[in-house]
Amino acid sequence: MHLSNGAALPNSTTMFDLGPDHQEILDAADRFARNELHPLAERMDRDEWWPEQIFPEIGKAGFFGITVDPEYGGSGADLFTSGLILQAFSRWNHALGLAWVAHENLCLNNIFRNAGEPLRRKYLPALCDGTSIGALALTEPGAGSDALGSMRTTARRDGDDYVLNGTKIYITNGPVADILLVYAKTDPELGPRGISAFIVEKDMPGFHVAQKLIKMGFRGSQTAELVFDNCRVPAVNMVGAENRGVSIVMSGLDLERAMISPICLGICERALELSIDYAKTRTQFGKPIAEFQMIQAKIADMYVWTETMRSFTYRVLAEANALEVGGGGRGQIHALTAASVMYAAETMGRVLSDAVQIHGGSGYIWESEINRLYRSSKLLEIGAGTTEVRKLIIAGELLKA
Repeated sequence: MHLSNGAALPNSTTMFDLGPDHQEILDAADRFARNELHPLAERMDRDEWWPEQIFPEIGKAGFFGITVDPEYGGSGADLFTSGLILQAFSRWNHALGLAWVAHENLCLNNIFRNAGEPLRRKYLPALCDGTSIGALALTEPGAGSDALGSMRTTARRDGDDYVLNGTKIYITNGPVADILLVYAKTDPELGPRGISAFIVEKDMPGFHVAQKLIKMGFRGSQTAELVFDNCRVPAVNMVGAENRGVSIVMSGLDLERAMISPICLGICERALELSIDYAKTRTQFGKPIAEFQMIQAKIADMYVWTETMRSFTYRVLAEANALEVGGGGRGQIHALTAASVMYAAETMGRVLSDAVQIHGGSGYIWESEINRLYRSSKLLEIGAGTTEVRKLIIAGELLKA
């Protein structure tokens, strides 16, 4: 078939598949996660336990600093590549997948994209090798979906320092983080336009972890409430210019949303695999339940949902590769990233509901792996902007004149 202008219409499965290099990266991350991360998952979920040795091991294996230039200890790859690693990690230990992306994307990549040379050289090498753990602190009590407009944490200039006061909550990696990218209002009268970003080290005076939060799902991925009580931060630790933090936030949020979908994809891949295995081995009425058409229908639905999620996830990751610093928060990419995570999170809920149904009573037991996956689903309809906020973003972009 040819188009009217003579150009050939692409007719190849390669446009829908991973290339050999990306497939090799996905397979390598899968092997590492299966061997090193999966054995930790049960204890992390049972005890809300954090394996202190794992981040240096991930760094040694080369799975940190994916988007960071090699001169700072990174790999110099792209966001799509980091999404594939997150997908593989989330198959085998979604709690560590969440901890990984909070460190890799929200903290490390944000510093690389937005900080000046001195801050890059000071902080990126340890973040890339996993000897320092990173976190991002944005959300506050009473300021979830309206994180910018309702922000109360302030930063006041005092000589060579800024003095931060306020509280952050639901901060992934908060209890274990060494380096935090923190947003605070440097000019409250400007509202969201008066926000700045700072790098805060855990030992800086006036910073402390108020409490570790215990979660329904993603247990073991450490989450905390953080307090800044006259916390003195050197002025040189400001990331970007004063009162220009909103551009960092908005482009970072679009990247974050693009990077949540691979978590959903990895979890659904594992749930489908577990469900197929269980259906083949669980016998009722003298035959495996996989021979019953209603079970087959559920497996077919789960497969279709997972494959459509894969296509949308990869498409949006590829589009987000080109997102310029300060370029987020508007336009097609803003709608696409919101749509991708909305679809992935809602579809994941359907996949996991059917997976538990296939497992029957064993799926309802807390200690089972499929139950652990099921309890993870709701967070991804809430984090990085709720489903309702995602719909507002999509509609808002579509309805612009």
